[in-house]
This record gives sequence, structure tokens and C-alpha cells, in this order.
Amino acid sequence: MNPESTLNQLKAASPQGQLPSSYGVYFKNTLVALCHALEDHLLESSPTDSDQKPLVLVTFQQGKWYLQEAERYWDLAQHSGDVAIAALSDSGFSTHRTSELENVSLVELDPEDSLVHEWNLIIIAPTYRAMLLCHELSEEEYLPEGQPSVDMERKFYGMWTFDQELVAKSAEILIERFRRYNSPLCDRLRQQLQDILNTKGLPQTDMTGVVNRIVTYLQTSQQQLVTMNRQTRELWELEGRALKISRNLNANKLQAFLRMAQRVDERDEANPCACLQVSALSETVGQLLDLPTLKLRRLRLAGLLFRIGLVSAPREIFLKTSRELDEVSLTFWSDRAILSAQLLSAMPELAPVTHIVKHHLEYWDGSGKPDGLRRQDIPLESQILGLVSYFQELTQSRGSRSARSLSDALEKCQARSNTRFDPQLVDTLSHIVRLTEMGLMQLPDRPSQLPNVWLEEA
Repeated sequence: MNPESTLNQLKAASPQGQLPSSYGVYFKNTLVALCHALEDHLLESSPTDSDQKPLVLVTFQQGKWYLQEAERYWDLAQHSGDVAIAALSDSGFSTHRTSELENVSLVELDPEDSLVHEWNLIIIAPTYRAMLLCHELSEEEYLPEGQPSVDMERKFYGMWTFDQELVAKSAEILIERFRRYNSPLCDRLRQQLQDILNTKGLPQTDMTGVVNRIVTYLQTSQQQLVTMNRQTRELWELEGRALKISRNLNANKLQAFLRMAQRVDERDEANPCACLQVSALSETVGQLLDLPTLKLRRLRLAGLLFRIGLVSAPREIFLKTSRELDEVSLTFWSDRAILSAQLLSAMPELAPVTHIVKHHLEYWDGSGKPDGLRRQDIPLESQILGLVSYFQELTQSRGSRSARSLSDALEKCQARSNTRFDPQLVDTLSHIVRLTEMGLMQLPDRPSQLPNVWLEEA
């Protein structure tokens, strides 16, 4: 990746030189879906006050890619403050009616500028920040197969995030990269950026709906990609290529899910290893119950992913004390479990894992959510995940409450035996706790097999 890229400049300016957990390699088809999800959120917001309209910065590489989206950007401009669009001046870049709007500014890129290899979308609003930053792989990085002949198979280093500081910093970097073309425009963009950043007192937008939309668009984009290939290739060639693309897309999505889970843990300073520890202990409980290898693998993955529904939760949730968390309604936590399941449903191959996550807040007596399942109607893996996640949270300090000892946390679980939890599962957990306290085993803190995403961060 070009060292002058916006991504690399952001990495250099970030704490410890790190990029968000969503950073990875994406197919163009996936990035189109992500862009449309972020843009649709902007289209659905209609601030009446011009001071509340967002600043939008976008780079399209070539003018022809802009023309494909120009009508859409006509609509986006009606909901925005300044909109700055950069691309090579080709294919009628400056002739579309959108380019004539007063709040739309075009930046005609020099072919030698590394920005022509980037695809960026940055939205800065008073109540939220969102962005997608990408840089296409070089010819050398496409080896050994070389650059793809099918446009949607092009690959980009990319990341997306709602992190306010990172988005604001990226906007500053991109504006300065435009300065060589139009310094007065950059001064105006910087002033609007500063005005938005100085806006105080407005409630921040919950981005849950955007995350849901991203999942829906990813599902649709994958199906469109397969359909497109079926129409353009001989059947024998299509099947092998479509399968390869599908596998690559699924690998990218699973990696994105795992990084989202990491991001949740990073935001939860009181419990920064929840996913790893819940996955590890759930696996140990499953082993004591002699679950088959396939079920253990699914349970292990469910433990890693069960919190991704909190990726867009208000930060205040992670600042609550343990008692306050207990008092947050079951409906709220169930909604987050359902959101986690909806996110995971983007990969049909994860259907069994999705089922485990969706039902891990069902209670033994039938008073849980979302379906009020009871006793053996609750999937066993969901029961294990529900018990272990509750136990693990108790063993961590939160707010003014110190971390409970293993035996104290177990007593809290035993108090809910036969109401929230299966008594036999609680007994199994008690065996692990006793063996640990006797020094005969060590409570696991990570699963037996850890995805590369975590290994890279370790």
C-alpha cells in the first residue's frame, strides 16, 4: 500500500499506530455495499438547520465511477452541507447536473496523485461520524494471479468505522490532500469541519440501524455478484470462480465479525477479555459434557461472537456499574442478542452459531427472551453460553464493585439455578470452579483454537 495513502497517514497519526479492527482486504462488491449503507443513513436524516447538515468528502478514483453514482449524489447533496468529490477528470466528470450544485465541489485529480488509487467516503455530522477508507492493491500485490478482469473482483485495503476521533482526523488528512488543487476550498472545508466538531449539546446518534443495513447490503451484494458471474461466464468456469469468490467474501465477513467482537471488548474497559474468556470457559463446559467436536467448535465461535451486537451501543453502557448493568432490562440485552444474530446471519454457513447466540438469554423457567423457550427446548449450547457469560461478568470488577471470587460468582449462579439456569449445568460449572480453587486445573482464559485475527493482535 502506498506510504502516502490516507490509510497510512491515519495509521501514523493514531495511538500506537493502530487502525480499527475492521481493517482488512475487501472486494469492491463489498465496499459498494458498505458505501451505500453509510449513504442511506445520510439520506434518511433530514436536519432542518443548515448548521446540522454533514460535511461529505469522497474520492472516486475515476470520473466514470462518479458518473455511476452522480444521480445518487444529487440526492445526497440535498441532505448535506459541503460535498467535495475527487476523481480523475474523465468520462464527463464535470458535466453532470450534480456538479453544478452550489454545495458540491469537484477536485480534478492529477493522474500521478496516489489519491487516484483510493476510494474514500467520510461523513462528519454534529451527531455522528462515519467513514470508509480504501486503497486498491498494487499490481505486485495482485500476484500471482494478476489484476482481475472482472471489476467487482478488484481488492482494496480498507476499513470502516464510526469512531469520532478517527473520522475527524481522516477528514483533516483528506482535506489537506486536496489543498494542492484548491486551497480556498480546503479553507472552507476545514472551517465547516471545525464548526461541526465544536457543536455541543446534541444527542449522539445510535448507529445500530446502520450496522443492520450494512449486513443487509452485504447479503444482497454477495448474491448480486454470483448472479453477475452466472450471466457472463460459461457454466463450468462460473461454478469454480463463484465458489472462490463466495469463500473469499465469507472469509472477509468472518474476519470482520471477529474484529467487531474485539472492538466491543476494547470499548469495555471493565471487561476487555470477555469474548476470549467466555469462549474458553464455554468450551471447557462443553468438553465436560462430552459434546461432539463440531458442536464444541460452534460453541467456541459463539463465545467469541456473542457480543458483536454491542458494537454500536452507546458508550454509557460500558461505563455502568455491575448493578446498573443488572438493572438494564432483559429486553435491551435480548435486542442486542438478536442484533448479534442478525449480523451473523450474513453468513448462512454460521447458521448454527447464529442460533446459539440468538437464544443464549432464554431462561430455564421460560421467562427469558426472545422466544420464551424453557428447559430442554433451549439449545444446550445457548444454555452454556448464557451461564458462562453471566459468570464471567461477575468475575470482573465494574464501577465501584470489585471482581467477585470464583466461589462468590458461582454462588450467584447457584441462586438462579432452576429459574434462569439448568441446575445440571450449574453443577458442571461448580466442578470446574472447585478444581480450579484446589489447584488441580487452571481456569482457561482463551479457547483451544484462536482465530488468526486474535493471534495477529496478541
